[in-house]
Amino acid sequence: MASYATLLEKTRVPQPSIQRFAVISVFSKLRSAPEQFGSEAEAGREAISFCLTSESITVVDQSVHELCRLVSDSVLDLSRGLLELQSALEGCDSKLVSLFVKGLGFLIRIGYERNNGNWKFNSTENHPFVRIQSSRVETQTELLHQVSLFVMHNRRLGMVGVCEFLEPFLNFTILRIPLSDSSSSLFARELISSMASLCCSSRHEALPIFRLLMRCLKYIPGNNLEVIVKILVDAYTVVVRDLVGTGLEVTEVHLLGVQLVDGVLFLCASPHVQTTEQESVIESLKHLLAVQKDLGLAYSHDLSLVVLSLVFMLAKSTVEHEQLCILKFLLFLLKWKTESENLSVKDAAGSSVESLLLFPITALMSSPSKSIKVAASKVLSIVENFLVTVSNAPKIEVHTSKGDSPLSRVGSVVFRFMQQLWHQNDYTPSTSSFLRVAYTNGSEKQETYLGPVTWNSLLREHAERFWDKKKLSASFCLSQEIPILLGAVAGVMVMHPSLGADAIGSLTIIGGIDSKMSVPLLLAVLYFSNLLSRTNVPCQSLLSKLLGLLPSLAAQQVMIPLVVQTITPMLRKDAKGLLYATAIRLLCQTWVVNDRAFSSLQEVLRPQGFIEYISERHICISMAASIHDVCKRHPDRGVDLILSVQACIESQNCPVRALGFQSLSHLCEADVIDFYTAWDVIKKHAQHIKLDPLLAYSVCHLLKWGAMDAEAYPEDAENVLNILWEIGSSMQKPHDSQWTKARVSAIVALGQYEVSFMENKFSDFNKNCTYLLFSETNAEILNALEDLSIKIMIHEHSVRRRYVREKKVPGSKIEKLLDVIPQVIFPAGKEIKTGELPGAALLCLSYNPRDVKFGSSRSFHDVHFQYEEAFRVVVKSLQLSRNISLALISLQSLKAFMRRWMRANILSIDATTKELSSDKTSKATNNIMKSLVHMAEEALPRCAENIALALGALCAALPAASHNIKASASKFLLSWLLEHEHEHRQWTAGISLGLISSSLHVTDHKQKFQNISGLLEVLCSSKSTLVKGACGVGLGFSCQDLLTRTEASASSDIDSDSYRNQEERLLGRIVRLLSSILHGFLHTPCDILESLSALFPPGEEDNVIGLPQLLDESSDDFDDDTWGIAGLIIGLGMSVGAIYRAGKKDAVVKIKNLIVSWIPYADSLKQTSGSNSKVSVRLFSVGSCLALPIVITFCQKVELFDAHEVDDIIGCFKDLISELLIVRKSGALRKRLLMASCIGAGDLLGSVLNEGIHPVKIESVKELLELFKKCYSGLYPPVAHFGGMLGVVNVLGAGAGNLVYSHPRPRAPPASSEENEISYVSGPLLSNAYFTQQLTPVVQEIFLIAQNTKDRQLQHYAAWAISILRTYMRSGESSSLSNENQSDDSDRNSISHNVPEHTMVMKLAQGLTNPSFPLAGSPLNIGTMASALRCLSHAPRLPNLDWGATIRRLMKQETQTDVTQSGDVPKEITLREECFKFSLAHASEFDELLAFLDELSELSRFKALEESLQSCLLCHLGGLMRIFSGSRMNKLFDDVSCFVVSLSSDQTYSCDQKSSLRVSCWKGLSQCLEETSLESSEYVTKIEKCIELLFAVLPVASQSPRADQMGSVKEWSEAVTCLQKSHRDWLYKFLQVSNLEPGNEKTNFQGDLKKIQAKAKLAKLGSVPFSELGKLKAIILNCEESDIWDVLIEIVAALHHAEGGIKRQWLIDAVEISCVSSHPSTAIIFVGLLSSICCEYMPFLNLDRSTVLSDMSVTVTSLLSDPSYEVVTEPFISFLWTSLERVYSFATESDANARLSSQQIAQSERDKAPMLVKVMHYICVAFRDHLPLEKQLRLASMDMS
Repeated sequence: MASYATLLEKTRVPQPSIQRFAVISVFSKLRSAPEQFGSEAEAGREAISFCLTSESITVVDQSVHELCRLVSDSVLDLSRGLLELQSALEGCDSKLVSLFVKGLGFLIRIGYERNNGNWKFNSTENHPFVRIQSSRVETQTELLHQVSLFVMHNRRLGMVGVCEFLEPFLNFTILRIPLSDSSSSLFARELISSMASLCCSSRHEALPIFRLLMRCLKYIPGNNLEVIVKILVDAYTVVVRDLVGTGLEVTEVHLLGVQLVDGVLFLCASPHVQTTEQESVIESLKHLLAVQKDLGLAYSHDLSLVVLSLVFMLAKSTVEHEQLCILKFLLFLLKWKTESENLSVKDAAGSSVESLLLFPITALMSSPSKSIKVAASKVLSIVENFLVTVSNAPKIEVHTSKGDSPLSRVGSVVFRFMQQLWHQNDYTPSTSSFLRVAYTNGSEKQETYLGPVTWNSLLREHAERFWDKKKLSASFCLSQEIPILLGAVAGVMVMHPSLGADAIGSLTIIGGIDSKMSVPLLLAVLYFSNLLSRTNVPCQSLLSKLLGLLPSLAAQQVMIPLVVQTITPMLRKDAKGLLYATAIRLLCQTWVVNDRAFSSLQEVLRPQGFIEYISERHICISMAASIHDVCKRHPDRGVDLILSVQACIESQNCPVRALGFQSLSHLCEADVIDFYTAWDVIKKHAQHIKLDPLLAYSVCHLLKWGAMDAEAYPEDAENVLNILWEIGSSMQKPHDSQWTKARVSAIVALGQYEVSFMENKFSDFNKNCTYLLFSETNAEILNALEDLSIKIMIHEHSVRRRYVREKKVPGSKIEKLLDVIPQVIFPAGKEIKTGELPGAALLCLSYNPRDVKFGSSRSFHDVHFQYEEAFRVVVKSLQLSRNISLALISLQSLKAFMRRWMRANILSIDATTKELSSDKTSKATNNIMKSLVHMAEEALPRCAENIALALGALCAALPAASHNIKASASKFLLSWLLEHEHEHRQWTAGISLGLISSSLHVTDHKQKFQNISGLLEVLCSSKSTLVKGACGVGLGFSCQDLLTRTEASASSDIDSDSYRNQEERLLGRIVRLLSSILHGFLHTPCDILESLSALFPPGEEDNVIGLPQLLDESSDDFDDDTWGIAGLIIGLGMSVGAIYRAGKKDAVVKIKNLIVSWIPYADSLKQTSGSNSKVSVRLFSVGSCLALPIVITFCQKVELFDAHEVDDIIGCFKDLISELLIVRKSGALRKRLLMASCIGAGDLLGSVLNEGIHPVKIESVKELLELFKKCYSGLYPPVAHFGGMLGVVNVLGAGAGNLVYSHPRPRAPPASSEENEISYVSGPLLSNAYFTQQLTPVVQEIFLIAQNTKDRQLQHYAAWAISILRTYMRSGESSSLSNENQSDDSDRNSISHNVPEHTMVMKLAQGLTNPSFPLAGSPLNIGTMASALRCLSHAPRLPNLDWGATIRRLMKQETQTDVTQSGDVPKEITLREECFKFSLAHASEFDELLAFLDELSELSRFKALEESLQSCLLCHLGGLMRIFSGSRMNKLFDDVSCFVVSLSSDQTYSCDQKSSLRVSCWKGLSQCLEETSLESSEYVTKIEKCIELLFAVLPVASQSPRADQMGSVKEWSEAVTCLQKSHRDWLYKFLQVSNLEPGNEKTNFQGDLKKIQAKAKLAKLGSVPFSELGKLKAIILNCEESDIWDVLIEIVAALHHAEGGIKRQWLIDAVEISCVSSHPSTAIIFVGLLSSICCEYMPFLNLDRSTVLSDMSVTVTSLLSDPSYEVVTEPFISFLWTSLERVYSFATESDANARLSSQQIAQSERDKAPMLVKVMHYICVAFRDHLPLEKQLRLASMDMS
């Protein structure tokens, strides 16, 4: 600095000229000095600083000039110059401030020029103008001048660039206002005024400056907005006048003015803006538009947004002069619009935002200000035209332009919502609404909302919730504008052609939301009444509905006079009749709302009115209806009108009389009038009620109240009952709805009287009621009769006699004969050896240890020895004759013998030791097993055959859990089966081995597979036809246990799928081999056998050795061929059950048809390829006769057998047996065929009769019995005699030789049964009184033959046959191995179900069980039968009838085409479903019903049911759980699991049917969870497994309002209900979600989404705490929004019902997560969703992905302005700002930079980022006061263009 010292010293000289020269010299030296002494050197810098910091103004002034010259000449760097001047400015004296500001201004202009108008700064604080302003307050005056100079000097470079340069400075100036003193505010105003002045001076370059100022408006504090707007408007006025005058930029300046008005109103009409005086702002904006209009500019459609903002401001305003100002503005806009010459009808409709003004303007008509009323009326007259235009052009799609801003405003949201409501009938909505989400998604009222939901219903729910909150917190209230805006929407919708009525209902709801709306609503009613009365309005029909709104307004006490005053003019005597009648009804409804109106109503309803207006039908009816309402709602008030009631009853007008009777009925119901006293007075007016259905209905409604005092007035009560019965039973009346209603009323009235009283007054009351029910076809009447019948049944049960338990006495001669058979055949005193009657001995001999003493083991050995010796004798003498039929009968007999042997052993062990039941059974069975094996080792061939059968019988009689015994027996029999050299061992061992396989335990897979594999091996390899046939029978037995269990039955070491696959492969081998072998024996083509083989493709293990040549009939071995083929056919027939379970129903039908075709003389019934061969028929006929009953029995159970087939097949058997009996030609085949046909015919007929499905002709039964009698009494071989006897026994149900199906013991026929002439019989013959008498001689004859010792062989067969029948009849008494806890079921049935004949239960039961019951009529229709079943389902007890057969017949009956169907029966109610429900109700009492349910719920049978019955069964899983055993329930749950899994891929069901079935399954599982306790862990595990499988196929819940989503809604509803009842620990574990990764194969993304949705729904219902849902926040909000949209909605719906603290925490957490999430849009959208559903504007918001973000400008700002959310506003805005910076950086940087700097934001967010930034920026600006200034400046610096 030394080199400059001299010159610097001269600056101190107090001489200005010397000082200036010194400064010039210093800077000249700096300019020319070498580098070490230049301006950049330390000496140079010090010299400059010295000059600038001088106290002399002259020095400083010259120094600033010289410094600027250095910079201008590029000697000094610009930044250095700015720095020097800025530093000097900050430390200078205030009088020097202007010098430095001028210098800085000059340098700034130079810098801008050098950068060609593109001078940018990295932060607002570094902006030179900002630095100047920030330095000190004194700079403001000169700074304004420099800014103006800057603009004027640099405008040549482009005004747009100049404005961009100044924008940060302008924003800084505005943002500093709230943080500094008033001078900042003043400076800001002056700055804006200065720039506005520049616009005036540079009119052609003014538009960019205007846009700059408009962009800054959003940062201006509200109290400064008024002045700023006035400045801008004034400047705009100058500019627009000039530009329009010159014709330049007219369009741009026009649009700019509209944008200015819109932008200012957008700020004023924002939800977060507090209500302030905005009158001057509105006036300024109006002035701007007035200038445009004066200049001839056209009305812009963009002004529709201005109107929307004014609508909101008008609704929100409470200040009169502000309201008046807005009205004037609106009036100006509307006039301008209507004056536009180019406004067409379509344009008016397209811009019909004005229609929203209707209700707010109408509301202002109640203002006390005359000026407001005048202005409002003017606006209303113009709006009316728009409204009429819209109503006449409803299909013109309405839309509004949103201009440049995509952000929503309250007005646009309301208008958009109104548009969608208006067009919802013309366009399918693609969006839902938040109201729907809040109140119909999993709420307690969800069932109500399944299907289309109207805004009206949702708004009503919203209003109810509002009042609930109001009750909890008195301070809770809605903003003033909400009900007004709701009214604005409803007011427009009133004019809708089809939705007007709903809109009027909405107005009623709005009145309930805010009591202050009553007067506006009254005015709206008056206005619309006037409007709708005009001819040019197409909605005149709504007038009455609109007037109906008046009474609802009377809820407010102050409104009563106004409402009554409004109605009163319509009650003038000169008023029109219809108007007068309407007024009466309105007055009545007003009284309903408020009792203060009663005096006015009573005056109108005086009795004289009926005389005065006798010719005015409408008025009389209106008066009567009002009297009726009063009596119904307030009986005490009704007493005051009793004379008017009497006047109604005395009227000649039937409707008036009817209403009078109904009014009196309500008074009697309330007991304010005595019924019989009143009846004495008015009964003369009820004499002709049968002429008018309405009158009959009303009188019956009255007469039911006579029940209370009927005993006190018996004569009058009897007359009343006669009237009711006459009307209720009058079936001759026309079948119209009115008479139906009358009859129902009469029957319901009868139900009010005591049953005992009616029985005393009516003879045969029960019989008449039953006849009426069975004769009726109308569904409504049937329902009423059901209730009456149920009441009668309950009464009968309550007064029933207590029957004394008596010793059971055989009820018929047949039973007496059967009881004495053992004593007669094996008398104690005679030496009749067991060996002579071996068959009977097996069934009759019994040795009981009568002398057993405790601790004695001798008795056990004695009894065991007795049985062993008897068995030795039997096996030696019982000849099977290589006859498979005899073998099966012997096996059946041996099973009964083994059961008695075991029981005797167990009883003996009981007396000697105290062991467990299972141990006793095992010990007893081991002893028998040892004896049998010991005997078998050295047995002769005949004995060996029987011993092999005995082993099978022993195992079949054992419990399934006896593993060891069955395994040992199987091993022993397998060894015999594989001894090909011992044929006598092989064939019976094969049969027994199959029988054992069918009775193995569920876990004995290995043993079962070994047994079947052995049978298949021998079937393929044996050269003996008999052995092949026996193996076929054994395989048929084995099939009974194939595919009967699902995966839950698989053991732990065998995979469930592989286990079932093994069984399916085994079944395939069995059917394929049997079909192939039969086809080989047939030697002729057979399409069915070939198709059966094709259904089960061959495997590598099948290798059938060449079939032996069939021998001639005369050959000795011909029997082997006959019975061998018969065995194969029987085996094939036995396999139908397994084939059906495998899902091959068609194969079952083919087998049935094939076997039928092999019966001789059956060709006319079924034609099958290959059946014409005589050889085939002869050889295959024996087996087909024996196999057919098995196949038909199964087909009956699964409904594959039609009624018309019964008579045809029975006819075939009759023809066959008749021919065999007539032709006495001897021959082995005829002998065997005669035996087989008799056995088969008897078994078939017995099966059909016992099932009870198909009635059989009486003559057919008689003819068959006669043929059987001829067979066993004629000169035929003994085996033929045996066949005839077995035919008789089988007809009675014994099922001789049929080990697959057994029939329940027949019930004794009713003691008082009448012998009526009948042509058909259904049910067991021994349960039929007629046939019991017919059969007694037949049984006696066989009984006598069994006593005849002349022919030992015939005696043997007769004794055996009669013993089989005896065993069958005693089957209920000996079904258990031990007598522990054994109850006598027969006694229970005969006593506990002993129901008198005259009772209602018995009459109904007879009508259903007996098709020929006289009361039933002919024929019964489905509706009648279903009603009878419903009645009996409620019966406390049922008579002891054959209910199993009845239910099966009814199940089949509905599917028959000849059954009449009542047209009134609802389609969703089916007879088959009622059969199921009836069975479920009484299955615990009747085993046959339990068996029916067991069959129906078998998986294969269940799959074949119709969808409605499947749904019914699934819905009642809980009921089945109450009656099924534990093991059966396990299997049922496994079957349900399999069905659920297979349902998804089943193509036979439609999507709706699948959904319906899943819904039913959810309902059923819910029932099961209710029935299941915590201790039932096994059931719970099974149920939870079903729930998991159902949940896996549950569709992801969607909020789409489409109709195809209704199934999903129902599924979710039931699923959530079910999950609510599940155990908490399992539920939390099941719904646990660790992460969400779409596309990751290791995770089930869709399943996880459903779990989250389920958890949200459960949280909404309170079943799961919100803390559980909160654990998933981070996981959910870090996913892409498109993947989890529905999940977000579900969570928001749940949070809507949460406490406020939970909502606020979710709001904060969501926006915080957006700061780090890779998908920030998801979190922000969630914030938008949550804000939408929680804010006040929720009723107007649509749930649409495209609008949720844009609506956040309304929803979030509204929510954060709520006082309850103010506590979280600051942290929310802080996190939102952080997220905004992150997303803004991502959106504005290049892809490469964004990947590095934006913290892992996914690239998929790039398209959403601009909108995200815009929304977040708006919210941050709106709540900028919660941010520090530096963040506000960065906020303002963000480029939002």
